Amino acid sequence: MTTGPDATTVAPSGGTPVGPAGAQEAPAPFGLGASLMPEDASAKTQGTFPYAADLWAEGLLWAAVLRSPHPHARIVSVDTSAAEAMAGVCAVVTHDDVPGDPMHGRRVADRPVFAKDVVRHHGEPIAAVAADHPDTARLAAAAIAVEYEVLEPVTDPEKAFSEPPLHPDGNLVRYIPLRFGDAGAVGEVVVDGLYRIGRQDPAPIGAEAGLAVPRPDGGVELYVASTDPHADRDLAAACYGLEPERVRVVVTGVPGATGDREDPGTTIPLGLLALRTGCPVKYVATREESFLSHAHRHPTLLRYRHHADSEGRLVKVEAQILLDAGAYADTSAEALAAAVSFAAGPYVVPHVFVEGWAVRTNNPPSGHVRGEGAMQVCAAYEGQMDKLAAKLGLDPVELRMRNVMATGDLLPTGQAVTCPAPVGELLKAVRDEPLPALPLDTPESEWLLPGGLEGAGEPGAVRRGVGYALGMVHMLGAEGADEVSTATVRVHDGEASVICAAVDTGQGFATLARQIVQEVLGVETVHVLPVDSDQPPAGPSARGRHTWVSGGAVERAAKMVRTQLLQPLAAKFGMSAELLTIADGKITSYDGVLSTTVAEEFAGKELWATAQCRPHPTEPLNDSGQGDAFVGLAFAAIRAVVDVDIEMGSIRVVEMAVAQDVGRVLNPRRLRARIEAGVTQGVGMALMENLRTSRGLVKRPDLTGYSLPTALDAPDVRVVKLIEERDVVASFGAKAASAVPVVTSPAAVAAAVRAATGRPVNRLPIRPQSAVAAPGPQG
Repeated sequence: MTTGPDATTVAPSGGTPVGPAGAQEAPAPFGLGASLMPEDASAKTQGTFPYAADLWAEGLLWAAVLRSPHPHARIVSVDTSAAEAMAGVCAVVTHDDVPGDPMHGRRVADRPVFAKDVVRHHGEPIAAVAADHPDTARLAAAAIAVEYEVLEPVTDPEKAFSEPPLHPDGNLVRYIPLRFGDAGAVGEVVVDGLYRIGRQDPAPIGAEAGLAVPRPDGGVELYVASTDPHADRDLAAACYGLEPERVRVVVTGVPGATGDREDPGTTIPLGLLALRTGCPVKYVATREESFLSHAHRHPTLLRYRHHADSEGRLVKVEAQILLDAGAYADTSAEALAAAVSFAAGPYVVPHVFVEGWAVRTNNPPSGHVRGEGAMQVCAAYEGQMDKLAAKLGLDPVELRMRNVMATGDLLPTGQAVTCPAPVGELLKAVRDEPLPALPLDTPESEWLLPGGLEGAGEPGAVRRGVGYALGMVHMLGAEGADEVSTATVRVHDGEASVICAAVDTGQGFATLARQIVQEVLGVETVHVLPVDSDQPPAGPSARGRHTWVSGGAVERAAKMVRTQLLQPLAAKFGMSAELLTIADGKITSYDGVLSTTVAEEFAGKELWATAQCRPHPTEPLNDSGQGDAFVGLAFAAIRAVVDVDIEMGSIRVVEMAVAQDVGRVLNPRRLRARIEAGVTQGVGMALMENLRTSRGLVKRPDLTGYSLPTALDAPDVRVVKLIEERDVVASFGAKAASAVPVVTSPAAVAAAVRAATGRPVNRLPIRPQSAVAAPGPQG
């Protein structure tokens, strides 16, 4: 007997092999479409790649930061005399030592470099120390005497509206009321739901680190794992009271990034110490400091009501969405816009009414983490679709198929979906993929029980569940963000180099830039230069920007070099350069009269060009949540297969089948790796990742208290279909690949657990008590 619409009694198996469906074409040797390896792959796998934590300079000092032990307190006094008197201590800086603007922020300047009068979250910086040894620096920081008047923290975002303001402009970061259609519309069938999403930490493999080196002109160079060097430079320069040209941010290797990688609250004090001492200063955060300092995914409370007719067609979606921004605004306004805009999901809904709020609290800061806003609402609207299917007696896939969005439909913001939106085709692909086999003939000693190899559960208590989810994300910045990137391509004596300030955070931009130049110019050897803020800006590494915007700039620059090469050659033969092609290292004319090699024509020449790419503009949402706010959209469908011990509540993800709308495959191996990584991050959100707090205090901020998926937890990921329907306005027609599987996979896992247990599963991560089967007869 089953306990849900897609549940099966089963003893678990080891899953199925990872791999795509169908035969694969032979990859291109290089250029677009090739599975080109990153240039730094060997150094990183061998452990010889220099990250910021590995850097050193002559006369190096070490930094330590004193952080608040309280989530909310008034600072009565700060006494640094004991620290300053310690042997080996070279400088101590506090709020009073910031020469420029003492406040900073990504969107709103509401965050102090060092807390002065009040602390607003656990771990907020109070002071920083530079000393000749890291232990001395830490001891000196601990010797700083701070007298606090502890205040009652505001930790419940629902109460933040009525609590005293934590900032001069109040606790409300943003409010968005979305109104689309007829408020009086009702459906024949109505389901309600309350959903809670926890606080996911980016948990980068390498904690924050940096090196600051003073310059002879009175400026400073910051060597950090920045994902947006120009924004970090401008923030730091304003706080230092310097012109931006006198601050240089040099991007070191990025040891993991799923959002804004380097916290300015770490970077800015580092430069202050270097400027104060005149010496290079290095800082390497402990794992605890990393958890306390950087931004996390927004914890979210969502209330939903879905209306449908008797045939299962959606009539109306009502929702209230509350994002906990934590102590500072950061990117909460943008996350809320995504959450409200995508609150109904990739479905056609004629009437949508949503209210969204982002509020400040004394909880840890929230900010940009892959798929922010979209992930939280996906878990909620897909939970609602499962509820509707159960109430209507429909198969969950069939209900979704009756409502899926397609190109030409309208978002609830009133914006038309002009990009390819093959949502129905994606859902059919995962539905039709064969399910992993049941291990009925496997010896009991080889069963993989939920809870691990040593799990205490019984095979007879295990139920298999199958769940489905559809997700969507927006690409690039939104609501009027000026998306622009600049790139320079230079070819000297047959070898090419690319200068572009687009940071490769692991998404593969440096490799893509090489492939673009190879494709356009036929030059096999291409080097991408290291990134720093002296180069023209390229913007942040987020939302697939660099594939589209920076990749587009590289392509335009390469095409300009191509024209410089071909025009003189074509003129010799009295033809247009457009009649010449470059392929397989050769230059040929349309009629075959001209045939030469790329190497021969580039020999002894130096050609270069600089170009920009700026996609079409967007606009902010208006007072009714309407507007063309997004440049493009990407979609995915995921089917999750899970085994649940319905007595103990333990869960094992057997397989995740993914179909994704990618526009165009530029690097097959890298693309599949990004999808697998995104799915695994989403599974972590679904089952284990939650940075817990108690009255604003972070509990166990380390990698034993905060659980992450390991190789043993990672599911088999089967990429069953990649739809290559090119987006005509995107560079190369390609779409963002990393965020949408992160957004979709938690909802799919939750749906599968619902199917196995018969329980609603309305909280992420899923707690064991939520995975115990609902009361009633069990087969």
